[in-house]
Amino acid sequence: MTSSLDLPSIIGHRGSAGLAPENTLAGIRRAYEEGATWVEFDVKLTSDDVPILMHDDRLSRTTNGKGKVAAMTLNELQSLDAGAWFGSEFTGERVPTLHATLELCIGLGLGMNVELKPCPGREEETARITLQMIAEMWSDRLSLPPPLISSFDEKALTAAYDISPALPRGCLVTRVPRVWQKKMARFGCRTLNVSNRWIRKKHVESAREAGVPVLVYTVNDPDRALALLDMGVTAIFTDRVDLMRKALGRTR
Repeated sequence: MTSSLDLPSIIGHRGSAGLAPENTLAGIRRAYEEGATWVEFDVKLTSDDVPILMHDDRLSRTTNGKGKVAAMTLNELQSLDAGAWFGSEFTGERVPTLHATLELCIGLGLGMNVELKPCPGREEETARITLQMIAEMWSDRLSLPPPLISSFDEKALTAAYDISPALPRGCLVTRVPRVWQKKMARFGCRTLNVSNRWIRKKHVESAREAGVPVLVYTVNDPDRALALLDMGVTAIFTDRVDLMRKALGRTR
């Protein structure tokens, strides 16, 4: 499995979360339609150990269900509506499995940042089951770069490193740690993924000197995106792929 990265300037956040329901197949398709070549999405496990796309530990914000994601089976989750909360045109959109998401992204030729977002207590198994599925579906014959694996959770990131060391990993942080290079080395990370609120020019310069791509989340202001890219940031995560594509142009 190749470990080379081919990062674009724009990565759709949770699909394209400002244009369609987050972490859904509709959102990923919309990001693609707006010109994204990479998307980011979050992965959790159901109670019966199926990896699905979901950011929150609870269901109420992005579905018509209630309670904890970790307590629901796949069948129970897929009976919920994951689109109507965003807009009536998305009524009936379902919580997608990771398998269906990988199939879609591979079919569309989309690069992926897979964020491990484990429910409490399920860190290692979320990494193991997710990476096993990626390994089963991936192939060196694909023209796509391999998925970039990231997580705020150190247990999940450690497990990802141990299970699939050949897959690239992103060091996902809110603020850049003073010893960020040690943290990246500890988890075998290839990119530094930092909050838009806390990224500073000195961080970008330090990372560039070390040959480390800096990815910044979540940027929805085109002027801010341009400033970050001029600063030397490699890529931005955005909910509004349409606005970013228009502002940055199709060749940047």
